[in-house]
Amino acid sequence: MDGTLLDLRFDNWFWGTLIPSRYAVAHGLSEAEAHAVLASKFKSVAHTLNWYCIEYWTRELGLDIPALKREALLRVGFLPGAEMFLRKLRVSGKRVLLVTNSHPTTLAIKNQRVALTQYFDACYSSQPFDAPKENPAFWRGLAAREEFAPQRTLFIDDSLPVLECARDFGIAHLRAVRRPDSGAPPQATGSFAAIDGVAELL
Repeated sequence: MDGTLLDLRFDNWFWGTLIPSRYAVAHGLSEAEAHAVLASKFKSVAHTLNWYCIEYWTRELGLDIPALKREALLRVGFLPGAEMFLRKLRVSGKRVLLVTNSHPTTLAIKNQRVALTQYFDACYSSQPFDAPKENPAFWRGLAAREEFAPQRTLFIDDSLPVLECARDFGIAHLRAVRRPDSGAPPQATGSFAAIDGVAELL
């Protein structure tokens, strides 16, 4: 979702600028001190379910993360061409799934802004599976809920660890998004076939 369909520029700003600023105020720190503390906290849970859990971060940081996301909702938006891609995909006759590490509350908040879920036959957050997409347990759980043939499935993501896990599960058609953040330079995509954005697949 984020970095594939929605512009990761919002999340990078939210966690890299807004949260350090609010954390510094709440805890009597300079912004430099807040950045240092948060960098350590973020690193300790990278690629785990807690990294994506806003309930965890609300407790850990002493900040109301859902309220802050709602406050900044106008910054949420699609990546270039993503909404057109979804509209055309919706009428293609294919079963279309949103599988995201985004917490269900975050998905609901962002959906208020961009009405993303209307384009999908089903939406799955990793939270109920107790494993993020970079964990094989997620894909086993998804396969238990959805009948899909990995060798005939196209999966698009901006995270190399997620794509590697999907490949190990057997998903045959993988694309890595090179421009997940419209305000940042292109990112490396390793050995995966790369696209700047999903509109290239039309």
